[in-house]
Amino acid sequence: MKENDTEKHNFVQDVDSEGKSLDEVNGSVEVPRNGGFWKTLMAYTGPGILIAVGYMDPGNWITSIAGGAQFKYKLLAVILISSLIAMLLQAMSAKLGIVTGKDLAQLTRERTSKGTGFMLWVIAELAIMATDIAEIIGSGIALKLLFRIPLVIGILITAADVLILLLLMRLGFRKIEAIVATLVAVILLVFAYEVALSDPSIAGILGGYIPQTDIVSNHSMLYLSLGIVGATVMPHDLYLGSSISQTRQLDRSKPKDIARAIKFSTIDSNLQLFIAFIVNSLLLILGAALFFGTNSSLGHFVDLFNALSNSQIVGAIASPMLSMLFAVALLASGQSSTITGTLAGQIIMEGFIRLRIPLWAQRLVTRLLSVTPVLIFAIIYHSNEAKIEDLLTFSQVFLSIALPFAVIPLVMFTSSKKIMGEFANRAWVKYSAWIVTIVLIVLDVYLLAQQIAGMVG
Repeated sequence: MKENDTEKHNFVQDVDSEGKSLDEVNGSVEVPRNGGFWKTLMAYTGPGILIAVGYMDPGNWITSIAGGAQFKYKLLAVILISSLIAMLLQAMSAKLGIVTGKDLAQLTRERTSKGTGFMLWVIAELAIMATDIAEIIGSGIALKLLFRIPLVIGILITAADVLILLLLMRLGFRKIEAIVATLVAVILLVFAYEVALSDPSIAGILGGYIPQTDIVSNHSMLYLSLGIVGATVMPHDLYLGSSISQTRQLDRSKPKDIARAIKFSTIDSNLQLFIAFIVNSLLLILGAALFFGTNSSLGHFVDLFNALSNSQIVGAIASPMLSMLFAVALLASGQSSTITGTLAGQIIMEGFIRLRIPLWAQRLVTRLLSVTPVLIFAIIYHSNEAKIEDLLTFSQVFLSIALPFAVIPLVMFTSSKKIMGEFANRAWVKYSAWIVTIVLIVLDVYLLAQQIAGMVG
């Protein structure tokens, strides 16, 4: 035990000398020392909602609604399994940050070779770009649908979101959490209302949560399933979770304080990810209840927007108000995801390459790396939403492929007693995480093999 304490002490010293993750908000939120359960939980509630936002961003919308429209309720099982995986991984991510005082990017840089670290940084940056593609496109199209703003201008406006985030950071991290929670509430209420109007089959929904073998054997279903996994379990959220779990004040010299922080951070994470699970389920249920069997083209946000006001497709509930609510929820989703995506970009950039530039420039660089490819596509395709949105499903599948490159270091670090001491993963957590990682890699390889075979054929 003394050896572990020494290692922990040295580790904290390293953190102080190298710089804290998200230094401007690290340890900025007070927590009660001797408060009751609910008071303490309220103090720790917040980071989970920022994490959950990534699991209900615009990238989920097309894959989930398309999944319902094509295969009815069958892919609800994929959403359930993905959400359980997310809860497991995000709890490990938060614990990593709480125990070590470092985020996943910092630890990966330290404990891998220069070449491996560089490769993992590139993959992490590409994952951020893939995530932002969905957020930027979703926000830009929502602005066009709501205010008739040209798509290219809407995309440029999303680049300015970084300035809003800078302002919010000055107001305090709790303010950011509250604003994101409000945006998530808007998304949840809109889709709960629209699903209630669609009158879905309760028996069909319950049956959909039971996994079926054709999810794997049917190539089209597998492709969409991996898109849902990629949109649900987000690589950048693992980096983000390991950082923002450190926003609460903590004395790492006291194991009881560490254990309490892990406990309440895990509860917060699981509660918020349950909300994300509900939202993702609502998206798929909406697709199944309104569009299954209609042979409608629903691969794009504009198609969905138009379909909700078309009585020939969705029946008597069709109305312009449903379409506008959809666009409002899309904008809320894009904006909330933008905040967390930008934070994750900063964590990855600082952690892997120690980029030392002014904060505003750092956030702007992170954002521009993501906006640029979308803007190029928008110009090339003359703001054609359908062409631009074709990037979405591919981006979500790429996220699924990129996920193991973040999960493997996470499982290794949190399972190491040398790094985590007495807080290392229990055996069931470690083996469950490795099984999840292996299954995901196998599915990714299978999907890529099928894609290559289709191209060759």
